[in-house]
Parts: sequence; structure tokens; C-alpha cells
Amino acid sequence: MSLKRTLSVALQAAAVLVVVSLVVGQLLGQPVLLSYVETGSMQPTLAPGDGFVAIPAQLAGGIGPGDVVTFEAQEIQGGGLTTHRVVEEAERGYITRGDNNPFTDQDGGEPVVQDADVVAKALQIGGSVVVIPHLGTVAMGFQSALQSVQTWLAVTFGVRSFQGTQGLAYIIFGLSLVAYAVDWYLNAGSRDRDSRDRSRDDGTSVLAILGALALVLMATATAAMVLPAGTQEYGVVSAEFESENPTVIERGTSQEIEYVVPNAGLVPVYAYVTPASPGVDVEPERLSVASRGEASTTVTLSAPDETGYYRLFVVEHRYLAVLPPGIVDELYGVHPWAPLVAINGLLGGGVVGVGLLLLRGEPARIRSRDSRERPPLYKRLLRELYR
Repeated sequence: MSLKRTLSVALQAAAVLVVVSLVVGQLLGQPVLLSYVETGSMQPTLAPGDGFVAIPAQLAGGIGPGDVVTFEAQEIQGGGLTTHRVVEEAERGYITRGDNNPFTDQDGGEPVVQDADVVAKALQIGGSVVVIPHLGTVAMGFQSALQSVQTWLAVTFGVRSFQGTQGLAYIIFGLSLVAYAVDWYLNAGSRDRDSRDRSRDDGTSVLAILGALALVLMATATAAMVLPAGTQEYGVVSAEFESENPTVIERGTSQEIEYVVPNAGLVPVYAYVTPASPGVDVEPERLSVASRGEASTTVTLSAPDETGYYRLFVVEHRYLAVLPPGIVDELYGVHPWAPLVAINGLLGGGVVGVGLLLLRGEPARIRSRDSRERPPLYKRLLRELYR
């Protein structure tokens, strides 16, 4: 492949990744490396439709006044992800405000933003947010067109499954088939020419196949560890009296609540349940959950001396039990994402290593001596596996 062609493919792939990351982030309700604003509350820093680099909260480090953060709002425009600037640190969290707003979010009724609410921090260089102009406008246009296509398909075929994320998966799969068919047709001539050259082998690299299998396995493992975990919120009322309601607690006292960690999978998991706000204690913090089983820990919620409504949080991380617990503990002490990276490396590397050992790392060679047509991929795979 020529340098010009390589650069062209790389730029196209980068553009697709940018748009996909933005659209997927909107569908998941969680920024995926890039995000954007839809309103003018952050002008002049961020105009409507401007994008920015969103650093995940787990990697962003400390948060302080001046930082622009994306957080899960409770009241702003009915709730949802909001990107505003931290203007002050309060006793129980952060005071936030849009640069274009005359008052803080908390003056408008939004609860104090806690660490557990923050999902990402905007990348800043020299105190200024790194802005990608109109990136969100392109993503919103793409998303709108995609939703229109999904609606048209659902109405035309009378199938609701074309809607939502499931429908998106169907569309992507269909487009992949169409792209493959177009590529096959456009390259038909070159395949015929190559088949005349008996000195060349036509086939698919075993390493590429194993890499694809490894990626599928790692994606599945990541979903099994990340999706069931997350942040648990407890709405606690600090009251003047005792109550049978476990979240209505007499001020200055504590209440114990059972926290259950279920595991619907076939692989045992290690779960870490830790406090994510003041007034919370968890004992024990690490649990071993068997296959198709569950385990529980005790969460102690403490009501402040001042009466009122408070939001308390615990955060759960879980990992497949494919590494010794001592190693997982050490990695978790470095960073909550470290065990996830190590487990994915073990699983993906294991698939590639075992595959190369069994298949000797040779390409799936199929010589085109008697036929001008390239055999289907499944036949080449079967020949490789049973030779």
C-alpha cells in the first residue's frame, strides 16, 4: 500500500472513530474520550456544538476550582449529563456554574456535585480548555440522520428492533456486509490477475484471525466487569427522630444497610465496594462472588448533625477471578483500572499465544491453481484448523 493510500485510510479511520466515539458516548450516557456541549451555557469557552477531549474521571486526578467537568446533574434541564465549570469546593463536594450563567447551579436548586457524580474532566492546557470547533455539530447531525434511518427501517419493515442500540448494531452489521460486497466486486479484476500468478499465495493471516478473536473476548470480558458495577446512590434524610425507614436516620447517628453483589456469570468475580462520599463506611470492602452466586457486605450510612437531605455514594468495581486475589489487590491499590487491563491482557494474550502455538503462526494459504475464484473465508478457516 502506498504512503498516500495509507494516510488516506488512516484519516478516514480517524474520522470514523471520532464520530463513533461521540455517538456511542451519547447512547451510553458516558463520554468516550470525546464529548461536546449542546447549549450556550459555557460560552465563550465552549459554543453550542463545540467538542472537547473528555478525560475519564478515574484518570483525571484531583478536581478543583477552574476545572471544567461533565457530571450527572439531578435538576439542570431535567437531569442528565451537564458540562460546567467548578467555581468552588464545598464541604461535601463542588459548586459549579456555566461560564455564561449569572448564578451557580446550586443557587438554582442543583445539589452539590460530588466526586461520584463526575464522569469526565475536560482537557485543559495552560488553563484553557482544548476546544474542537463544531465537532458536536457534526456528531449531532450524524446521530439525527442515523435515528431517521432507524425510524424509517422500523416503519418500513414493521420491526421495532431496528430502534435503539440493538437496531444500531443491526445497521452496522448490514453496512459491513454491503461494504464487503462492494469491496469484493471492485476487486474482482485484481483477484483474477492474482490467481494467474502461481508464485503468490492468497490467504488470511492466522495472527489477524487470532487478534480478532482476542478483541472479541476482551470486549466481552470488559462488559462483564464494567456493566454490572458502578456507583450506588443512597438518598439519606438526616431527621430529628428515629424511623423504620433505613434511609431516614436520626441526625448524628448511623444506619447499617446490606449491599448485595450478585454474579449471574459462569466465572467467579472479585468485587470491591468502597465509600465514594463522606459519611459512608463499608466492611468488608472486598468480596469473592462465586459463579451464579451472590455475596454481601455492610454499608454504614452516617447522618450529619444538620437536618436535611443528603446524597451518599458507594462505588463498586468487579473483576473476573482469573488472577490470584493478592495480585488483584496489588493492582487495585495502584488504580481501579489496573486489574481490568491486566485481566484483558492475560485473556487476549492467552488466545493469541495458544493459537500461534497450535497453528504455528503460519498464514492460511490457499493456492489458486485450479480456480479463478477465491474460496470463502470459512473454507480457508476449516482447512487451517483441520490440516
